[in-house]
Amino acid sequence: MRDQQPSPGHAERRLTTKEAAELLGVKPETVYAYVSRGQLTSRRVPGGRGSTFDAKEVETLARRNRRDSDGGSASPGELSVRTRITLIEPDRYYFRGVDATELAVRHSYEEVAEWLWTGRLRPGVTFTAPEASVAAARRAVDALPEHTGPTDRLRVAAIAAAVADPLRFDLSEDAVLGTARTLIPTLVAALPPRLRHRDEGPLAHRLWTRLTRRDPDEASLRVLDTALALLVDHDLAASTLAVRVAASARAHAYAAVSAGLGVLEGPLHGAASKLAHRLLLDVLDEGDAAPVIADELRAGRRIPGLGHRLYPGEDPRARVLFGLLEDIPRAAPALAAARDIVTTTARHTPLHANVDLALAVFTASCGMPATAGETVFAVARTAGWIAHALEEYGERPLRMRPSGHYVGPKPPQPLPEQEAPALTE
Repeated sequence: MRDQQPSPGHAERRLTTKEAAELLGVKPETVYAYVSRGQLTSRRVPGGRGSTFDAKEVETLARRNRRDSDGGSASPGELSVRTRITLIEPDRYYFRGVDATELAVRHSYEEVAEWLWTGRLRPGVTFTAPEASVAAARRAVDALPEHTGPTDRLRVAAIAAAVADPLRFDLSEDAVLGTARTLIPTLVAALPPRLRHRDEGPLAHRLWTRLTRRDPDEASLRVLDTALALLVDHDLAASTLAVRVAASARAHAYAAVSAGLGVLEGPLHGAASKLAHRLLLDVLDEGDAAPVIADELRAGRRIPGLGHRLYPGEDPRARVLFGLLEDIPRAAPALAAARDIVTTTARHTPLHANVDLALAVFTASCGMPATAGETVFAVARTAGWIAHALEEYGERPLRMRPSGHYVGPKPPQPLPEQEAPALTE
């Protein structure tokens, strides 16, 4: 902490830590984080505990924070949010400054999640859920209709787990991290099992039993674990933005995750892997991608599993998964079909494979349903959502409040006339 004395004769207005926090719209501990980063200077209270802060310096920082949160350097009409979690470049992406693909290949999903949350690696860490949380989530999920999709099941499980947690409204960092480490395994445990197996060991092993009836092998489990780690976060995707809006309103972590799951239901976000899975099965059945692609284009549909607006070339997540799938003999037909899709489509538009197509190769070759990729995506991304919620809890409350641009009738308008009741015989 930097302590700085005023120059002789300089009269300055000092703020307590509580006053500075209120002016900045943050928690008191965040004020001291600003001091450690050199963004504020502090002075210890003579003969007592605590510190005081120069009012003008705090006001300047508050104005800068408001300017940055309102868009700062973003293009007009584009929301910009400062974050230390994920950086995406044209051919790669980073988690807290470290190459995300290298992290995912060398570390488990749980270890990557811990890195995302805390900036520290915990080798060998596994997540476990309390029995009461799992029991509440399973009861709620078991009551749903049989045709219920995986994202709906996960959302219901998250709500049930929240109700079972009386401490859910504690938004301190330690409490939210505790929630994260128990919520993710609770979500997995609440899904109906397809294969008899004890709920222990790495999360990928437990999730496997919810995705397929086939016995796992080490190579397949490695692909699943790596896929979870690769998908843990991808900057401000639509679902992640919804989570940050919820966290900005100080919704607890369960509610913030539920907001993300709600957006994930959209066909343009979470369901893409399901469409790629079905396309891949059609190509495998046909034995040739050309007629399948022709039918898709004739129907006016875009080809799923291809292209990504953030990556001009191949999606780095797909590149890693395709490399691992090469080590699984039974994945060879699906890999060949995926290459056929890319080659056939490239005659018209040079699009590269994205992570949805790689997930489709994995799920199709492991006997998983078309919704399996959606499940993997949702479970993986929950850790990223928690990371963004934690970051947002340290910011000014309700800052995620864009202004509407009204384009309706110019006021004042007369009161609408009341419609006459319909005549009945």
